[in-house]
Amino acid sequence: MFENILLSFGLNPSDYTILPFGSGLINRTFKVSGNAGDYILQQINVNVFKSPEDIAENLSLLHSYFEKNKSDYLFVAPLPAVSGEFLVKSASGNIFRLFPFVKGSQTINFISYEKEAFEAAKQFGRFTRLLKEFEIGQLKYTLPAFHDLELRFEQFKTAYENATRERLDQASNEIKEVYKHYYILQTYRQLIANNELPLRVIHHDTKISNILFDDQQNGLCVIDLDTVMPGYYLSDVGDMMRTYLSPANEEEADLSKIHIRENIFYAICKGYLSEMGTVLSETEKKYFIFSGKLMIYMQAIRFLTDFLNNDIYYENKYPGHNLNRTRNQLTLLKKYEDSEEKFEDLLVRAQKDFSIA
Repeated sequence: MFENILLSFGLNPSDYTILPFGSGLINRTFKVSGNAGDYILQQINVNVFKSPEDIAENLSLLHSYFEKNKSDYLFVAPLPAVSGEFLVKSASGNIFRLFPFVKGSQTINFISYEKEAFEAAKQFGRFTRLLKEFEIGQLKYTLPAFHDLELRFEQFKTAYENATRERLDQASNEIKEVYKHYYILQTYRQLIANNELPLRVIHHDTKISNILFDDQQNGLCVIDLDTVMPGYYLSDVGDMMRTYLSPANEEEADLSKIHIRENIFYAICKGYLSEMGTVLSETEKKYFIFSGKLMIYMQAIRFLTDFLNNDIYYENKYPGHNLNRTRNQLTLLKKYEDSEEKFEDLLVRAQKDFSIA
C-alpha cells in the first residue's frame, strides 16, 4: 500500500515496517521504522483540510524563520520527497507527507500531573512568543473561521431552524443553556469589533497529545502544526482549559465524573505566562480566564449543531452521541463558571510568580 509513497521519499520499502501510530482523529498517522532511522508518515484528510498546499507552504515559511532566527528551537518540519516537494500523491489520490521521528520523544493522551500541564502550556506559549516578530500576513488560513464564535453561533441557529421536531425536543434543555450563555458571544463580539486583541501565530489545537515530551516529562516542542495560522491567544489558552482541567474528557457520558482540577489550572497559568507573560497586552491578560469559557461554549455549540443537523460532521458511535457530548461540555462550562473566583486568585498568584502582574 505504501511502497510507492516510500520510494517517492527515497526510502526502500523492504527496509521498513509501517504501523498505525498515535491517537489523532483527523489525519491518518503511521510510524515507519527501519535500521536506518524512524519516520512519521501522515495521510492528510483532504475532507477537512481542503488545501494541503497551504499547510505545506505555512510549514515551510515557519521552518525557514526558525532556522534563520531561532535555530535552537526543535521544529519538526516535513521532509522533502525526491522531487523536492513536501506532498506526495498516491495513485488513489491520497496525499502524504513524511516527518523525522524525534528519537527519545513520547506523547501522552491524558494529563495526570501538574508538570505535564505546566510543560505543555509552556511549549505552546513559547511557540507563539518565538514567532512574535514573524510576518503573520504570510500565513494562510488552513481552516478559515475555525474558532470564530460568531460563525459557530450562526451555524447553530441555522441548524435549529432546520432541525426535526424530535431532535429539538430531545435537545430542548441544551438549547436553553446555549442561549443562557449568550453573554459569552456578546463579550467575544465586543473584543473583535473593537480590535482589542492582536493577531498572533496561534496553534489552534492545544490538546496534550500535540506536545512532544522526553522521558522526564519535560516538554520538547509542539507538533501537529496543520492548524497554525493567525488567531487570538484565547484559542490556545482556552483549549487547554477545555481539555486539561477535567479528568473526564469530552466523550464521558457520566457527567458526575466532570470536575475542575484547580491545580491543573494553576499549572497552565504558570506555564503559559512563563513564556507569554511579558508579551500579552493588558487586555489579553484581562480575558485570560474568559478564554476557557469561550472555547468550552464554542465546542458545546458545535456538538449541539451537529446533533440538530442529524450528525453529519463528528463521528457518531451511538444514538445521541453528539447530544451527550453537548451535555458534557455544558456541564464543564458550569463547573468552570463556578470556579471563576478561585481562578482569579490563582491567576494573580501565577502572575506574581513571574513578576508580571
